Amino acid sequence: MTDHIFDNGLAGYGLGGVSANDSPRAVRAWRHLRWGLCALSFCAIPAFYAELTVPTAFALNLSRTLYLGIFAGFALSFTWLAHLSRRPKTLLANNWLDLTIALGAAFSIGFGTPPWQPVEWLLRLSFMGLVALRIVLSLRGFFAPNRLMWLLLAGALVLAMAGAGFYWLEPRVHSYAEGLWLAFESSATVGYGDIAPTTPASRVFAAFVVLLGYGMLSLVFASIAAVFIGKEERALRREMHRDIKRLNDEIARMHAELKALRQTLDGPAHRRDPDASSVTRADD
Repeated sequence: MTDHIFDNGLAGYGLGGVSANDSPRAVRAWRHLRWGLCALSFCAIPAFYAELTVPTAFALNLSRTLYLGIFAGFALSFTWLAHLSRRPKTLLANNWLDLTIALGAAFSIGFGTPPWQPVEWLLRLSFMGLVALRIVLSLRGFFAPNRLMWLLLAGALVLAMAGAGFYWLEPRVHSYAEGLWLAFESSATVGYGDIAPTTPASRVFAAFVVLLGYGMLSLVFASIAAVFIGKEERALRREMHRDIKRLNDEIARMHAELKALRQTLDGPAHRRDPDASSVTRADD
């Protein structure tokens, strides 16, 4: 069992959080900061698309302001955590993904205006991929498979936002309903081919919808399966307990019968022993 206050197994992904053995003040601070950092991660999505799809001075300034907010939020949070932590180097090493996102946001503030060169496309897509990975991993602990209603609500919200995104980004999508259909196709990885992303912005958006939507749908279906499996497991557990109780009763009854049989066999032996001793004394 991990000793990091984030989620089981996430230290290997660069989201180790704060160790439970660290300073209590650092642990308490992380419990409040981790959801704020997750919310800041979402700001990278409108920043990316505002810069990509609306090439105006206002959109560029808005995008860079959002990147600045991401960098400032991550930098200040980990500076404060490092100040509170007993092992700041270990803390920073266990959260290298957040530090990489902060660094990527810092570079996005002052570099690049569309149209982007191939190298910048690669760097920005890598940055957005890391942001998407962080969002999915950080939400994994909250949307546990046993929270079916929360998962259904979150899945519906993801599809609703993805449908709006496709309606905004894809010229071939002429209504919000078509945007929802394309979002469902992408999330379920069906790909009927009736509607397909055609612009670079919508194709990049489709990649993120596949990653996030497929993950959410997988959790929903896993949670539904867990409900039925849980019922069967509880029935099997009750049946196993009944069998164990029945077996214990049979063992107790066998012990009682064995004890009674032993007493029955020992009775004549005790009666024969005095006779044998009297015969021995008479011979003497």
